[in-house]
Parts: sequence; structure tokens; C-alpha cells
Amino acid sequence: MKVKRVLVLFLAILTILSLTACKSKETDTSADQSGNSNNTAETSSDGEKIVLRMAWWGSQARHDKTIEVIEMYEKQHSNIDIEYEFYDSDGYFTKLNTLVASDKVWDMFQLGGNFPVYLSKIVPLDDYIASGVIDTSNTTDTFLKTTQYEGKQIGISNGVNTYGVAYDPAMFKEAGVAEPDQNWTWDDYAKACNTIHEKLKIYGSSKFDDFVAGCSCGISQSDINLNFYALTNDGLGFDDYSLLTDYIQMRADLTESGAYPDPGAISEIKDIEGDYLVTGEAAMTWVASNQFIALSQAAGRELKLATIPRKTSDGPAGAAIQSSQMFCVSKDCEYPEEAAEFLNFFWTDEEANKILAGERGMSIFSNVTEVQVPDLSSEEVAANDFVNLVGSFEVGEINPVSPEPYQAIEDYYDLIIQKVIYGEFTAEDGAKGFYEFAKSQFE
Repeated sequence: MKVKRVLVLFLAILTILSLTACKSKETDTSADQSGNSNNTAETSSDGEKIVLRMAWWGSQARHDKTIEVIEMYEKQHSNIDIEYEFYDSDGYFTKLNTLVASDKVWDMFQLGGNFPVYLSKIVPLDDYIASGVIDTSNTTDTFLKTTQYEGKQIGISNGVNTYGVAYDPAMFKEAGVAEPDQNWTWDDYAKACNTIHEKLKIYGSSKFDDFVAGCSCGISQSDINLNFYALTNDGLGFDDYSLLTDYIQMRADLTESGAYPDPGAISEIKDIEGDYLVTGEAAMTWVASNQFIALSQAAGRELKLATIPRKTSDGPAGAAIQSSQMFCVSKDCEYPEEAAEFLNFFWTDEEANKILAGERGMSIFSNVTEVQVPDLSSEEVAANDFVNLVGSFEVGEINPVSPEPYQAIEDYYDLIIQKVIYGEFTAEDGAKGFYEFAKSQFE
């Protein structure tokens, strides 16, 4: 009986201790929710670390900088664990499309102008901006609108950029070719390619983004009031297919002369580090201004930036400032507010952005650009100056959003160029067939 009484007493003590512990945990949780306890608001309901998944595409320089910022944030928030993945652009979207189908999209994921395709997986950020979780006090409505869709803030720009042509001035000098100026033309570009090829026995140019050069910019270069896509995104913004012919013909001619890589050689370029300008096998390449930094670092020699060639020296530039890409919060995210908090840090924290150094483009936040200036490399200064230069050009009204059938249209354009290269179509027939195909995607 004595043993039984002792056992009963022991169990009673255990019960009291257990209830006390539960009460203590409830009190801590209440403190977490009110924001009065230290570093506990970001734990999950069971007290474990919150795990956030993040992914992006880009160069090795981008990967290294992004990881360093993630690790900085984790040190400051000991109960946040950010798992990350990174890819080249093709691998990224292959993986993303797989995750979309299985409702397992990363909590924070990078998107460009193709974001309308993924709207069903994006959490708008308007509520987080209104509550102050995301601080937009140091940016402008103009910059925020670059990543808005139908009045909703789909993401925040990781940086603004524009397109241009990176080139090796030493190669131009060796070949006896004048360096490009702000008003150089596609004829100037083609002549430079051929001369460099003849003199140096390399490609005059590495690969271009043909759709942007020949269509997005090309149509606006024909008439400042025209766009490839209608501003309403329900059709094409021009009605003369012949405006497409010159670029297609030029690409075929340069490939035939050996001054431009053929489709097989282009397929060998997997990332910036493998670009033929970097490896010394070409004197020029297409580049987004923010990529110029990684391109120059990979090349290990002086490179310069030139504006996109124009159709005529006194014609429209056809280039405009845009959001390079943005980060979005996924609807599959279990902790969207915590994801928004990290992204706010990524976009607005001054120390974090000293590390990022504008690799994704010039920051849209004034406090960030101000603190970055003393630490910018010559390549970073050149990229920012280039963005400001292109921003000074006169442009018509630009729609930063690609319509839903954009991918099929761009893929078909690449196919048409290949068919013209291989002699299956004339450039005129290719342009007409492409125009009719693109138009049909909106019917």
C-alpha cells in the first residue's frame, strides 16, 4: 500500500509538471504572436524551424552572391532555414513547370516577363506592402509598376536593366574596326562581324536574343509608336510582316559567312561563362546590362557596352528600361509572411545589397543605390551608366508584360530563322509565315 501511495503521488507530480510546461508553451506562443519575445515569432506552430524554399537561375556569380545573402539572413534569424536551388535558365523553367504540375512550387521563386504564365501560383504582395512587412518607402510607383499586373503587385523587381551589346575593344582595334557609337546601325554591326571574322578568324558575334533584337526592339525601331505585341496584350501591335525581314536575312547571311555561330555552335553555349566572347572566340555578344558584370568577370579582360544597333542612325533606339526579373511568393508556401519578410530584406537591406552589388540589375530602392556607389567596380559603374544612358532615349509606350502565348511565338521565331539559315525559306517567306503564326495565337 505504501508503494502504491508513493506511485500515485509521483504520477500526480508528473501531471502538475506537464500542465505547467503546457501553460508555459502557451504563454510563449502568445508572446510570439504579439511580437514581444525575441526571435520566436518565426517558429512554426510546433516550435521547429521554419523552412523556406527558394530558387533562381543565373550565372555562378549570381549564385555565390545570393547564397551569401541567404546565409547572412539565417544568422540574423536563427529559426529560419532557407533551402535553395539554382539552375541555368532552361533547367530552371523545366523544373518549375514540373513543380507547378505537382503543386510544389518553391516558396520564393524568380520570374521574368513571362510571369503571367504562372499567375495561378503567385501570391500578390499588396497586403504585405500595406502592412509594412515589405517596405516600399524608398522606391517609386514607376518602378513598382514594372512588376504589377492588372493592378496587383505580383512581385518586386530585383533590379532594372536594359539590353545592349558587350564587346572586346582590343579585338575591334586588332581587326581595324571602329568601336560602336550610340547611333550605330545593323549594317554597321554586320560589317563589323564580317571584318572581325576575316581578320581574326573568330566569330564576329556570339549569340543574340533574336526575338528581342529582331521583334521586340526591331518593330519599335521601325516606328516609335509600334510594338511587337499590342499594349492590350490581345494581339500584335503592327500589321506589316516585312518589318521583320531584314533582321532574319542578316542572321542568315552572317551564319553563312561564318561570322556568326550556326545553330549547333549556339547550342553549346549553356551559360555566361561559356559565351564565345568570354572564351575569346567572338568579339561581341548580346547581354542584359546586369549580366555585363558577370560577363566581364568571367572574361577576365576589359569589355565595353554598346547600345543595340538601330535600323537607321537617326531612327528610334527601340530599347527601354525594364525589370530584369523579380522574386515572387508561391501559393504553395506554408509561411508566406515569413517569405515576404526575407524578400524585403533581400530587396531593401543595405548590407545585403552591398553583397548583391546590382548583379540582377540596378536596384529600384534609392537607399540601396546610394550605399552601393562607393563599392561599385568599374564594370558595375559601367552597367549603371548604361542603364541611365538608355533611359535617356526617347521611347514610345511600352508594355512590360508578355502575353500568354509568348513562348510559342518566340520558339516559332527561332525555328523560322533556322529554316531560313538552312535554305528552306527565303527571309521574306519566313517573315510572312512567322507573322501569320504569331497573329493566329490570339484568334
